[in-house]
Amino acid sequence: MSMIPSFFGGQRSNIFDPFSLCVWDPFKDFPTQISKENSAFVNTRIDWKETPEAHVLKADLPGLNKEEVKVEVEDDRVVRISGERKIEKEDKNDTWHRVERSSGKFVRSFRLPENVKMDQIKAAMENGVLTVTVPKVEVKKPDVKAIEISG
Repeated sequence: MSMIPSFFGGQRSNIFDPFSLCVWDPFKDFPTQISKENSAFVNTRIDWKETPEAHVLKADLPGLNKEEVKVEVEDDRVVRISGERKIEKEDKNDTWHRVERSSGKFVRSFRLPENVKMDQIKAAMENGVLTVTVPKVEVKKPDVKAIEISG
C-alpha cells in the first residue's frame, strides 16, 4: 500500500521500502543511441594494463561461461571481445519487482600497439573474469662496448 505520493512521476512509493522509492529521471523521454539489445555493451567493463612482458585485458563478465564469449583478432592488431547475455525465461506465475541485470549482445574492440605478438595471444576465463594476454616483442638492448680512452 502506498504511503506517500511521488512528486516526480505520478507513481506512489512505499515509505517503508527504501528500494521502492520512485526517482524522477529527466532523460526518460530522450531518444538514446543504445537499444535494449545492446544494453549489455554499456555494462561490459574492461581494464587494459601494460606490463614489461605483455598487454593484459580483463573483462568482468559475470554469469557468462567461456562458450558465450568470443575473442577475435581483426586487422592484425585489433582484439575484439564479444558475447551475449541471454534473457531469462519468464514464467507466467512469476512477479518481477525489479529488473536491473542487463542482457543482450556486447562488443568491445581494442587496437594494440605495434610491439605485440598477435600470434601468441591467450585468453582464460575464471570466476566471470575474462583475461586476454598479448605478449610483447622483446626489445633488443643495444650492445654497449666500452672504448678505452688513451692519452
